[in-house]
Amino acid sequence: MIRVKLQYEWQLQPGGGQGVEPILFRVLYALHSSGSVAGAARQTKLSYRHVWGLVGKWERMFGRPLVKLSRGRGAELTEFGQKLLWAEQLVQARLAPKLESVGHEIERAMSNVMDVGPARLVVCASHDLALGQLRDRLARGEGLKLDLRFLGSLDSLAALAKGQCSVAGFHFAEGMEQAATTMFRRYLKPRKHKLIGLATRTQGLMVAKDNPKGIHDLSDLTGKGVRLINRQRESGSRIEFDELLSGAGIDPAAIDGYHSEEFTHLAVAATVAGGMADAGYGIRAAAAHYGLDFIPLLTERYYLACRGDALDEPLLANFVKLLCGAELRKILSGMPGYGTSITGKFYDVSDALPARRSTPAPASSN
Repeated sequence: MIRVKLQYEWQLQPGGGQGVEPILFRVLYALHSSGSVAGAARQTKLSYRHVWGLVGKWERMFGRPLVKLSRGRGAELTEFGQKLLWAEQLVQARLAPKLESVGHEIERAMSNVMDVGPARLVVCASHDLALGQLRDRLARGEGLKLDLRFLGSLDSLAALAKGQCSVAGFHFAEGMEQAATTMFRRYLKPRKHKLIGLATRTQGLMVAKDNPKGIHDLSDLTGKGVRLINRQRESGSRIEFDELLSGAGIDPAAIDGYHSEEFTHLAVAATVAGGMADAGYGIRAAAAHYGLDFIPLLTERYYLACRGDALDEPLLANFVKLLCGAELRKILSGMPGYGTSITGKFYDVSDALPARRSTPAPASSN
């Protein structure tokens, strides 16, 4: 079996400069979350001396402090340390899914040439943390493997329609079925496709901890000095967000940053956590991952679509079994904002996305 793991490296200068040790970012995160050197040592399972020595080494390399110690307040990251940690988190959120996708593509190509390695079920899906965790758990064991590619909801359904994947993940908000029907029924055919519930998720506004800009609803996004980071066009989250703005009578042009886009929930959360935006629309679990405050706006349903006549194929049948089993529910139970009311249940396309009813003609006055 061929396994490909692509990595990136921070360098202090171009052309083969000193590479930054990945452990530094783990230590900075631990210092930020624990507020003390001792707490960081416990989290990283390093000695106190090792943690402090690592910080000192890289402060000398960067030529500026990363951590400040205060009596009664423990250890805090300096502004430079915070920005460095944010930059690493943003790279992880934005680049890691792409590196994984390219790695799996290389694995497939090499395995085909060498005729080795297990078959992978190709899943194109709107970004979701639970699916990512499920993929990672399967990768560590024997049996089914997922080739998970994160795209927008519409792009994922288009890939399914073109035969480029076996499963497509998409989502829409409860109460917005008509808008979703208009978007998604282009690719989903009631007699051809089946839907399987993955989970419900809470979507809303992610804001900095303690909400310093006083953002409480959508109208506050138009306030002076408030910067938004948005999701990309064609994503399910962008479709929802635009519907919410329309329903509230808010002109997107009045929002600073409306056209600034990221491609995953984690990238949006990392941008807010790093102070490069004041708010972003996304799932509660991503906000919790970065310690952000969260303003819930709606509940959505996340479905996985596939061809109905493919449900008996071995790879897809094994995947469906996982969706109905305890493993996925265990993952979901540990993720803030996720619910299991639809998990593992089958749905007809016309039930989940009812066809738009035509408006009846007015009665004749004759």
